Order: sequence, then C-alpha cells, then structure tokens
Amino acid sequence: MLISVGGSAGTTQYAEAILREARVKDTKDNMPRKKVTVIGAGNVGATTAHLLALKGYCDVVLQDIVEGLPQGKALDILEAGPVDAYDSSVVGTNGWDETAGSDVVVITSGIARKPGMSRDDLLSINKGIVESVAKNAAHKSPDAVIIVVTNPMDAMCHVAQAASGFPNSRVIGQGGVLDTARFRTFIAQELGVSVREVSAYVLGGHGDTMVPLASYTTVGGTPLSELLPADRIAQIVQRARDGGAEIVALLKTGSAFYAPAASVVSMVDSILLDRKRILPCAVRLTGQYGINNVFVGVPVKLGAKGAEQVIQINLTADEQAAVTKSAHAVKELVDVMGVK
Repeated sequence: MLISVGGSAGTTQYAEAILREARVKDTKDNMPRKKVTVIGAGNVGATTAHLLALKGYCDVVLQDIVEGLPQGKALDILEAGPVDAYDSSVVGTNGWDETAGSDVVVITSGIARKPGMSRDDLLSINKGIVESVAKNAAHKSPDAVIIVVTNPMDAMCHVAQAASGFPNSRVIGQGGVLDTARFRTFIAQELGVSVREVSAYVLGGHGDTMVPLASYTTVGGTPLSELLPADRIAQIVQRARDGGAEIVALLKTGSAFYAPAASVVSMVDSILLDRKRILPCAVRLTGQYGINNVFVGVPVKLGAKGAEQVIQINLTADEQAAVTKSAHAVKELVDVMGVK
C-alpha cells in the first residue's frame, strides 16, 4: 500500500527537492576535476598518486623518465578504482604534455637515501634533477602550486623556485607535516593515547636540525610537560629528528614512503579544497622569525593560492635559537649550490 503524506502540495515540494538535489549533483559531476601531477614514480610518488586517486576529487598524472614505470603503476592504480569505488583518471607518462594545466605539481623525483647517507649527501645529484623537472613543469602548468618532497627538501625548494620562476606563495616544501606526524606518533605511543589527541609542531629544516616544539605540544589539551619528565621528552624529540634515518636503517634499501605520501596528500587537500589548514611547511621567509630569504619550516595557512600566510607563534629563546640555527644550515647548502 502506498501512503502519501502531506497531500499534493507536500508531494510536489518533495519532488521539487529531489529535482534540486539532482541538479546540484549533476552540476558537481560536470564541474572540471582538479589535476595533480606527481613527478617521480618511485615509492613516494606512486603512493602519493594512489592516495590522491582514492580521494576522488582530482585526476592524477604520474610522470617519470623510466619508460614503462609510470604507465604501469598508473594503470595498476586505475584498475583498483572499481574495487575502492573511485573513478579518478590516473595517467602515466614519460613526457610533459599530459601534465599541462595541473593545479598542483608534486616533485618527488631524485635518488633516495641509503644507509649511512644523510639528506645533505643527496645535494648535487638531486639539484640537477629538481632543476630540470621544475622548469618543465612550470612551462606546462604556469599557474600550479609546487610541492617539493625531494631531499634535501629545504634546499631543493630554492632550486625549484629558481627554475620555475614561481612566486613565494606557490613553492612549498613538505617536511614539517611529516616530521610533526612522527613526533605525534612517538608521543602517542609513549602515553598510550590516540594520535588524534596529540597536537604538536615541528619547525626548522627537514633534517638533523629540525625543531620539535615541546612547549607547544599538548595531549588532550594538557601540556606535554605535565605528562612526561624533561629527559623523556628530550629522548622523543631526538627520535623524531632521527625518524627518517631509523626507517632507512630498518629497510636497508630505500627510505620512508607511506608517511611522506600521506603528508603530501594532506597539503594537497588543503590547497585544492581551499581548507585554509595551518600546517608546518617550508616556505621562503621574508623576515618572519628573524629569517630572511631562506626556505624553512614554519606554520603556514594553506589554501587555494598556496602558502597564503605565515603564522607567527611566540618561541622561547632556545626554540628561536634552534630555528635560526636550522635556517643557517639550509643557507649553507643553498650557498654551496649557488642558487638564491
């Protein structure tokens, strides 16, 4: 038996509501999908491409110089769509035409660290790689936001900006998001709580001089200093600094890729969806935190225009000194490379 509620007027209103909903859905479905190019089809790049495809809000181009590698991985990711219920386009290429018109370009290409190798050891090799890909990417996608992942990341941001000619707001380094994730993980493990309850920032360069801010770290709103003794906090801080090297030593070949890829996607989320999230990212500072003309990790508001605002927080004297020292370490690498 069919029961009508509200009479003809109610039925008409219900029908109109359904039609409005259908029109809204149709409009959304026919809106041009955002486009993200991931340069480098290694573990970080391919994992990033997969996570982005899962999001469903953008099409993905996976670019690499190795013939067949990006094409094969892109096809594999595409074929997972029916299982995971996404219909994002995922294309692999060795060229640049397919990348044209990208909203975001993620640079992951370069050699990975090997045991005993520091991020800085990668400097000369990865400089040439990043310079080349940034120039090509900028030519095909002049309005894109570039996210740099290649290590040593802060120094490579200088290379990418010099090669692309992009403004400060559209060249951003991924490092602080990853370092902060590691710091939060270790704190959550120590206290036996959900990582969601841990709020923290890691500033400075993405390397041995990074600066986990214990003074800004809270767990469920409670300052970390009230939950752990100073010596244990110092040990966790050091483990966060060594987080990447710890994984390299365990893997023996290659380096971390799941957490780096997830960190990139959180940045892409905030940019493409204009979320205005405040995330620790490497940007070229222009006097903030007493640092000028150097890419270094600080809290940044990420939105549709890229790095839309550097957020200044009050640091202790020791924290400020540590961030300044970290910036000097980045500047030394930049000077060695001869870029600005």
